[in-house]
Amino acid sequence: MEIILKEDVENLGLKDEIVIVKNGYGRNFLIPRGYAILATSSAKKVLAENLRQREQKDKKLIADAEKISKKLSKIEIKIDAKVGEGDKLFGSVTNIDIEKYLNSNGFEIDKKYIKIIGGSVKSLGKYKAIVRLHRELSSEIEFEVLKSKA
Repeated sequence: MEIILKEDVENLGLKDEIVIVKNGYGRNFLIPRGYAILATSSAKKVLAENLRQREQKDKKLIADAEKISKKLSKIEIKIDAKVGEGDKLFGSVTNIDIEKYLNSNGFEIDKKYIKIIGGSVKSLGKYKAIVRLHRELSSEIEFEVLKSKA
């Protein structure tokens, strides 16, 4: 079944993409919840026209995202965490912790656009994460997990 996504759907695609899914998934989950519509010929024509109109706006958004990407590459991200024996963390460091750090330093990035390479962090050290700033632009950032002084 071919559908057009109306919203970003994790592990499937981004808004306004045409994707192929199994019939039951599309008919019973995506379409009733408003995440997608059927990709009929008329819907594809409307989508193509909307994408043409949005292309000009996207150029400015991409330029803004590139500026943010340059600022992100310069920032040093250091996250404090409580540590037990063997430098293992109590709990873990996730994309939520990175989001809080970035938001406190003037970046407004939602946690769903931050993906830590290798999943959540459970020990001290340096790690990398990917921040999606635009559908066509992602930035790789480095962060360090440090022992909290408290």
